[in-house]
Amino acid sequence: MIPISKPILGEEEEAAVLEVLRSGILTKGKKVEEFENSFAEFVGCRYGVATTSGTMALILALLASGIKEGDEIITTPFSFIATANSCLCIHSRPVFVDIEEDSFNIDPSKIEEKITPRTKAIIVVHLFGKPCQMTKILKICQKNKLILIEDACQAHGAKFGGRLVGSFGTGCFSFYATKNMTTGEGGMITTDSSVLADKIRLLRNHGEENQYYSSFLGYNFRLTDIQATIGIEQLKKLNKFNRIRRENAWYLSRQLGKIRGIVLPEVRADLGHVFHQFTIRVTNEFPVSRNQLLNILQESEIDAKIYYPLPIHRQELYRKLGYRDSLPVVEKTVGEVLSLPIHPQVTRNDLDKIILVIKRAATGKV
Repeated sequence: MIPISKPILGEEEEAAVLEVLRSGILTKGKKVEEFENSFAEFVGCRYGVATTSGTMALILALLASGIKEGDEIITTPFSFIATANSCLCIHSRPVFVDIEEDSFNIDPSKIEEKITPRTKAIIVVHLFGKPCQMTKILKICQKNKLILIEDACQAHGAKFGGRLVGSFGTGCFSFYATKNMTTGEGGMITTDSSVLADKIRLLRNHGEENQYYSSFLGYNFRLTDIQATIGIEQLKKLNKFNRIRRENAWYLSRQLGKIRGIVLPEVRADLGHVFHQFTIRVTNEFPVSRNQLLNILQESEIDAKIYYPLPIHRQELYRKLGYRDSLPVVEKTVGEVLSLPIHPQVTRNDLDKIILVIKRAATGKV
């Protein structure tokens, strides 16, 4: 089986973990701080604060930004459910905006019509590793005095206008095992605000300004030194990992570009896409349906996946909360998207096999 994702952990990570294990300092040591500083420098921010997951990064970013019960947060319905659930976790309300058909990201032209007096923030999602239209979104935030939070959990190293995502607003990253770089589990918040960074550090550690002295309610969302030392080594390799992903995307695009009924993600040398996923759209012009093509690929031992089969506002949880939004672009898109393996351990032979299976399906030779 050609897997949809596969973490790359080498001798460097093994040696780094062994060093931590032998030190006896498994948590609250120097490795977390080193990882935070390195990642913040990479993104182009002054501060990084590590946490247990990308979800916790979002929750802490919202809490530290002063989002309160009843506040509204504009976001996309086409993402992993954690994006919206982070709002529910602090008793605020996600408000969904439709997406751009070509990028799968939130449509800036449809944001302002959803702004109300209760709107306090926007969470943008750089989905599948492609940056949102940040110039337009920044103008909307400035005009309406809204907090900007970037869900960059799939976009480590992605750029918009030469600037890395996670540096436009408060950046939130995930280091889950499937991401472009991993610590197994883990997350990071990036910011230029010392006030915000200090508050997040307190929130993630029981509100303790000094050990055993808590100034307000906090939590235990700390990253371990074992995870941090993996992250330090993974970050050194991230640019190489992303380069290979782009090369694989370019190769697939050249070979699949003229197949009727297949809409490819945009691949350009100047586009800061890092291809966490290579997601095509299978339209009704293709000889078989999207689900049939998925089955054909999986039967050929190609682990293609659908991200995401049901948009957030149609999930049972949100239906029970009264969400009845009509968002036609995302509702059409979820019936067409299909992600193909593209990670750095996919070989040229693997890519050729993926291409052959799709071309055969396009000609009915399956």
